This record gives sequence, structure tokens and C-alpha cells, in this order.
Amino acid sequence: MTTTAPRTRGGTTAAMGALALGGFAIGTTEFATMGLLPQMADTFGMSIPTAGYAISLYALGVVVGAPLIAGLAAKLPRKGLLIGLTIGLALGNGLSALAPNAGSLLAARFLAGLPHGAYFGIAAVVATTLVPPERRGTAVARIMVGLTLANLVGVPVATAAGQRVGWRVAYLAVALIALVTALALARWLPRVPAARDAGVAAELRAFRRPQVWFALVTGMVGFGGMFAVYSYISPIATEVAGLPGGAVPWVLAVFGLGMTLGAMLGGRFVDRSVLGTVFGALAATGAVLALFGLTASSPVAVFGSVLVVGFVTQVLASALQVRLMDASPDAPSLASSSNHSALNIANGAGAWLGGLAISAGWGYASTAWVGVGLSLAGLAVAGASTLVDRRPR
Repeated sequence: MTTTAPRTRGGTTAAMGALALGGFAIGTTEFATMGLLPQMADTFGMSIPTAGYAISLYALGVVVGAPLIAGLAAKLPRKGLLIGLTIGLALGNGLSALAPNAGSLLAARFLAGLPHGAYFGIAAVVATTLVPPERRGTAVARIMVGLTLANLVGVPVATAAGQRVGWRVAYLAVALIALVTALALARWLPRVPAARDAGVAAELRAFRRPQVWFALVTGMVGFGGMFAVYSYISPIATEVAGLPGGAVPWVLAVFGLGMTLGAMLGGRFVDRSVLGTVFGALAATGAVLALFGLTASSPVAVFGSVLVVGFVTQVLASALQVRLMDASPDAPSLASSSNHSALNIANGAGAWLGGLAISAGWGYASTAWVGVGLSLAGLAVAGASTLVDRRPR
């Protein structure tokens, strides 16, 4: 793939910043909904669990949209495609803010989720064209900084504003940020054409490679460990660690801080060894969750654990993104975008398995042990991928 990348450090930084801004908008709209469910439920006269379908349908949009858009749009210039995705993000959030009834809100959340995975996947591929090959991991991690800053700043601010002014203002703000991103991409992102032999068939060939599937399943299983705990972090913090309800936003902010540090620093590990970083991050996640399972009643342990888990899981996300692009060098967009479908599957599966442990009467802290099991399973899948790589061809 050829590109007219920026020739100055300032140009590269501006392009990276524009790509990261889109990640900030996506991260804010994805996670702010969780804090606004009571207000949305009141508006439309439905229960909070029913309002929770807004989260599920957004995740479904990510799972469907990532491979669909990346495959069908394989021949389009990357810059124009990214601008189109941010406009689609603005449209989905604008419709969410203006939804007159529950049905239209749920449909709008599905539409808002469609650009999510394709944006991150294609942005990661484009980012690697802006830097030398040995800095691919750092480039991908920089793109993810926007997502992590959303958890650190965007989500708390959007939630607080939504609770005081109304939940619709949060989605309007995201729509505005998405439009600003489109303008920033148009101004600073260089022209990046699609590969010469790009097409749906070429992109689909990526799924014929075992290492692509190994990387995706590693993400589905390994990330499930984090989501098994994170999905229930509020009752864990209040009912197990004894923290007041007002401390929960701080716990979430510390998690976002860990993710941000992982995005800022983790790229260096990926640059040194992609597969080594995958193994290290999964092992560290399992170890921290095991320690958390033993010390969950300690408020200090809660804050410390979410900080470290946020860090290592973000490092893992960057490593798997690069691993997928390496496994499918001639069709990276679809493979890279599918990573976010895998992570959203991990979101649902981890929360479900953690809920089973709680429903069985084992307590909220038992989700940590579910997380340990999923982290070990992710390590097993990653290990199997290395064995396949070493087989005689």
C-alpha cells in the first residue's frame, strides 16, 4: 500500500490526533450509555433492564458493522472512508438524541454501533503507514489513546451532564465531536489509497489463515476475563469492598487511567515483541485478577486492581491489533476491524459468565475467578497459535 504520509513530525502528530479524536467520540458514546440508563428508562417509561437493550444493540452494531463495512468498502480510499465513518457516527448519535420513542432509540443505538469496529480497524491500518515499520505498535496504541481518554474524561463528563441536563445532551455532544473529527481528518490525514488488489474476495481470504482466527479467539476469550469483573465493578466496590456509592465514578476513572497509561506506554512492548506482549498481558491479567479475588474486600485492592487491569488489557488490545495485521498483510482492514467484533463478543460473554457465578450464589468477588479462568484459556489459545506456527509447512 502506498501513501502520501506527512513529511514532518507535526503533520504526523496532527494526523494521529485526528484519528484519536474519533476514538474519543466512540469510547464516550459506547460507555456513557451505562451511566444514563435510569434517565433513559424514565423518559420512555420502561424498566432499566429493558433500557439496557440500548447497550446490547450498540454492541450488536459493532459486531455486524466491523466486518461488513471493512469488507464491502475494501476498494475505497482510506481517508474518505474514515471521514464517512465519522459522519455515520454523528448521524447515529444525533438520531439517538432525537429519538421520540424507545423503539427508535434502540434502532439508533444499533446504527451508532455500526461504524465503531470498522473505524478502529481501518484507523489502525492507516496509522501504521504514517510511521516506520518498527513503530507500528506505538502507532496503534496512539490511536487507542482516544478510547482510553473517553473512559477517563469523556464518560464521567457525559454522564454527569446527562444526569443534570438530560441524557439527550450526551449523544448530541458525541455527534458534535464526530463532526469535528471528520473536519480534522479532512484537514490533516494524508491520502491513503486502498491496496491495488483490494476487494471483498481479497479481504475475505484473511479468514482462511489460521493465525487470524487464533488472534480473534484469543481476544474473545482473554478479554472476557476483564469484562467478567468490570461488568460488576459497581456492586463489587460497594457491597464487597464497602465503598460508598459516590466512590464508584472514581473507581471507573482509575480504570480509565490504567487504560490510558496502557495506550501511551504499551506500544513500546508491542514494538519489541507482538506475541510476547500477548502472552505477558494475558498472564498479568490472570495474576492480578487472582490477587483481586483474594483481596476484593479491601478498598485499596479495588483501586489498585482496576488500575493494573486497565493497563494490561489495553496493552493486550494493541498487541492483538498488530498481530491481526501481521497475520493478514495483504488484507489487513477486515482482519483488523474484526478485532473489535471479537472484543464486543468478549464483553457479552464475560458479563454472562460472571453473572452465572453470581447467580450460583458465589458472590460478586467470584467474578474475579471467572476472569482468571478466561485469562488462562486465552493463554492456551495463544500457545496453540505458536505451535501451529512452528509446524513444518
